[in-house]
Amino acid sequence: MSGRPTLVLASGSPRRLALLAQAGLEPDALLPAEIDETPERGELPRRLALRLARQKAEAAKARCEKAGEHAGAYLLAADTVVAVGRRILPKPELSEEAADCLRLLSGRAHRVYTGIALVTPKGAVRTRLVESRLRFKRLSSEDMRAYLASGEWRGKAGGYAIQGLAGCFVVKLVGSYTNVVGLPLTETVALLSGEGYPVHFHWGNPR
Repeated sequence: MSGRPTLVLASGSPRRLALLAQAGLEPDALLPAEIDETPERGELPRRLALRLARQKAEAAKARCEKAGEHAGAYLLAADTVVAVGRRILPKPELSEEAADCLRLLSGRAHRVYTGIALVTPKGAVRTRLVESRLRFKRLSSEDMRAYLASGEWRGKAGGYAIQGLAGCFVVKLVGSYTNVVGLPLTETVALLSGEGYPVHFHWGNPR
């Protein structure tokens, strides 16, 4: 990997990996961080997204240090939170949870927050928070039944994936689309570039 520093993504999300590839970035390693994502009592969605992103980045840093690997790397982490008002929606694993999310989102506006955290080669932690506003159409019983049957919702913040079938539900989006997918590219690239990572390394010579 000569010619550029090491980039580690503290996530196993195929969506975040695909978004980085869209920006011409390929992590040298994936280090999914297993942390407790339970909101603290009274915690607001914005704070939760930032806190979890930072904890994931710090967990990846500790893992690298313990293994003696990726010294001097850029460690990138993110967490996405969907909220209706102050109410934070789960990342459902059960269809009942997903159904509750769809009923809550039906015909209503909601917000998607993604916290980004970057550990620099010098060990500093830089963070950003990105917010998008969306509105779903009013979902019919058939919409909800079919979407639940697809299984696409499993493990997704708010119980849906905008880049998939649920894109049919969105009647309005204000802000970053890639933020809703799970990694706001403009802000991520700016954060990396601002800390000295050569984000354009492969742009002129794609692999």
